[in-house]
Order: sequence, then C-alpha cells, then structure tokens
Amino acid sequence: MSKEILINSNDFETRVALVEDGQLSEVWLERAQQHSLVGNIYKGTVEKVLPGLQAAFVNIGENKAAFMHVSDIEGPVNSEAGVGETGTGSIAQMLHQGQAIVVQVYKDQIGSKGARITTQLSIPSRYLVMMPNNRELIAISARISDEVERDRLTAVLSKINQDNQAFGLIARTNAELVGQTALFHDWRFLSRLWQRLDQRISQAKSPSLIYSEFSLAKKVVRDHVTENLTKITTDSDEIYHQLSLFLQDFAAEWSGDLIEHNVSRPLFDQFHIDDEIDRSISKRVPLKSGGNLVFDQNEAMTTVDVNTGQFVGYKSLEDTAFKTNLEAAQTLARQLRLRNIGGIIIIDFIDMVDKSHQTEVLRTLVEQLEGDSARTNVLGFTGLGLVEMTRKRTTENLHDMLCEPCDKCHGMGSIETIQTISFKLFREITRSVKQFKASKVMVIGSRRLVQYIIEEHSETVAELEESLGKRISFQAEDSYERHQHDVVLL
Repeated sequence: MSKEILINSNDFETRVALVEDGQLSEVWLERAQQHSLVGNIYKGTVEKVLPGLQAAFVNIGENKAAFMHVSDIEGPVNSEAGVGETGTGSIAQMLHQGQAIVVQVYKDQIGSKGARITTQLSIPSRYLVMMPNNRELIAISARISDEVERDRLTAVLSKINQDNQAFGLIARTNAELVGQTALFHDWRFLSRLWQRLDQRISQAKSPSLIYSEFSLAKKVVRDHVTENLTKITTDSDEIYHQLSLFLQDFAAEWSGDLIEHNVSRPLFDQFHIDDEIDRSISKRVPLKSGGNLVFDQNEAMTTVDVNTGQFVGYKSLEDTAFKTNLEAAQTLARQLRLRNIGGIIIIDFIDMVDKSHQTEVLRTLVEQLEGDSARTNVLGFTGLGLVEMTRKRTTENLHDMLCEPCDKCHGMGSIETIQTISFKLFREITRSVKQFKASKVMVIGSRRLVQYIIEEHSETVAELEESLGKRISFQAEDSYERHQHDVVLL
C-alpha cells in the first residue's frame, strides 16, 4: 500500500492528510487556538481528591483542571513528597491536596470535560517508546505478530538498554525488521531527551509544562515515515525546512520525496481533499453500488445504518444484502478513521440469513480496521443482528471540530413544523388572555407563520376570537425567524 502525506498550513491552522492508494484515509487538524495537549507532560498540583469517585483533579496550568482516576496511577508517583503507591488501593492514600505530581495527557479535553491524565509517562520516537516509570520494561508492539521477529527485537532492546536505569522500552510497529544501528540511534535520542526532562522536572515549579509533543506535521511524519510512504508534500515554506531537518535526524535512510508545493492551485484543492472532508461531516455516505451508510453521532455512542438504496442486486435479496454489506464494511472502516469516531459504535448491517455471509462481513470489517492506528475491538453480531464495536477515543472527532449545534434546531437535527408552531401560538394567546386583562390581541410573527395562519387557519382564529371574546390581529415582521412570534395584549 503506497502512502502520501499532504500538509496544508497557514497562520491560523495546519491540516494534514494521509492518502493511501489514492484515497484519503485520515485527516488531522490543528488550529492556533485549539492545539492538542495529548502527549504533553506537566508538573501539576493536586487540587482536589475525591475518594468517593476514586479520582482527583490536577491543575496543570491549562484553562481546565485535568481529571485522573485511580486506574490512571501506574507505577511510582513522582512528586515532591517522594514515591507513592501504585494505582491499586484508595486514591486518598496515594494523593493529597497541594501535592506536586508529574503527569501526561492521554485524552484531550472534550466539551466541558477536562483532559484525562496519567502518571505512566511514555514518549515515542520513530521506532521506540520510552517508559520512564517502568524501568525494567522491554515489550514489543502487539501488531508485530511474527514470533521470530519479536524475539529478535526483544534481544536487541535488552542489549541496548541493559545499563540504563532511567526508563524501559517498547518497540513500536515501525520497528519491525529495523536493524540494531537504527534502533540504537533512536534509543540515544530518547536517552538525551530524558536527561533534559529529568532535570527540568526537578527544577520546575508546579504547575508547569515539562515536555510538549511534536507539532502536528512532525508527529504525523514521525508515525508514518516507512518504506510505504513515497511522498510528503507541503505548501508551507517553514514546514518544508522543518521537515528537511527532521527527516535528516530521524529518517536519513528514507528514500521518498519531500516536495514544496508552490503552484497557484491550492494543495488540498488539487487532490480534492476539501471535497472529501465536506463529505466526511455529512450524515449520509454513498456506496458505489448505490447503497449508503447513515451515521448518527451523539455523546453516548455512534450508530451506523447500512441501506441498499438503489442497489437491487442480481440474484436474490440475500445476495443483494451480502454484497452491500461487504462494500459497507470496507467503507465503514475508512470512514471511522477519517471521521475519527471513538467510543461505542453500533452497526446495523442489512439482515443476512446465511451465517457464512455474516462471518465474511465481520472478517472484512476486522481486516479493514487493521490499518487503523487507534485501538479497535469488534465484538461481533448481537442477537438482534447488530455489530458492536469500540474504537479508542483520544481527541475530538472531525465533526465536532468542524461543526457546532444548529441555532435553529439546537442540535436536535430537526425543527418544529409550522403547524406545530401555530398551535403553540394559539395556546399562548388563550393563556395570556385568561391571565391578563386586554381588549384585543396583536400577534407579531415571521412572515411565513402569519401567512400560514391566514391561509390555513382563519376559521380557527375566528373560533378563538369568539371563545375568548377578543379581536385577534396579525402583523408580519421580516426580521423574525420562522418560529419567532410575540403576543401583545392591547
């Protein structure tokens, strides 16, 4: 699979797109005022300990206090108070108000919720992950399945880290088949970095930032610069020069091309990335067969409905459902990455009677999800024929980053009919006249509302006038929205 990275950057935002075999697979967005905190290490101050929730709030110097559950306390707690306990008992025994503690953000603040933090520090390089609080750890990424290669990497990591008492190591997926020299180069970089950070931790006051994760462009390049990556293109002169130096240090052997895009047509326009992004925030995703996927995202979970649409198949209803579901499974895996949907996901595939078809659709979904950097877990079909799965959530999904609740429907996704608004108005008139004295009533409303009442409910207004004993007049106001109205008692 050939990969290409496209980087569009200006004064107010940086956008990075990963294209795999000509298709947009993932997109990352970092705005100047909404930078991600994931990966940052802070020396914070415990603000509040909540024994009932087994949790604590920690001031890390950001606008919201960060949240830490007892399960996020792993290994020794670095603090001015000394070494604490591991995260297996009461949080009140491990932390106290005012305590200084070194933590790392692993989930950005989303909505009203503060960032999630952990005491288990981890700093990745190109091939390795440094684990300062797990000094004896030597581990291999679960995505490296070949046992011979796992044994080789374990031996190499044990050798290069044998005299080191500062941190443990994890071999990333990128480390597969990488030679000892390159791994040692990574280890040396991490060792020098930790020496600087350790000194900063001992000298810094809390709250303060100890380590900041790479910029978005560098982070994506670091995580994807493999032999499959053929090209990196950016329209920013500054990022081009940054990446030139970065690649010399981290990936001198990379044989791909770093290109500065300086033609008149915008980079994302040339590759139709903006069109793909626009489609990725739509509820409905068309399938090539004529079917479609319908996404419904909410706070608790995301549901995905698979429809045949215009696809009628060739043989039978079962055949139609099977072929549509196969295509849906492939498109769905890509859309989850592109939209960065996390949490609980429920997929309503078209009903299939043949169990072998269900198995094949499930296998296709799992296979397509293997390229996803976020951890996924497909639980299979339920008794109702729904597929349950989870995808790790670390940052806001693309829809929430690019959109906000509609000021007309207030996030409901629908608005009241003009008839419903009219009937609410009639009830308001009745309630107002009975509550206050008035000789007549004037209704000021939107032009559409007034026109609808006059055309469709003139008899209702006449009956209302008779029952209330009051004259009711209407005045259209062009500045009013369709639902707006005022009842004036005269």
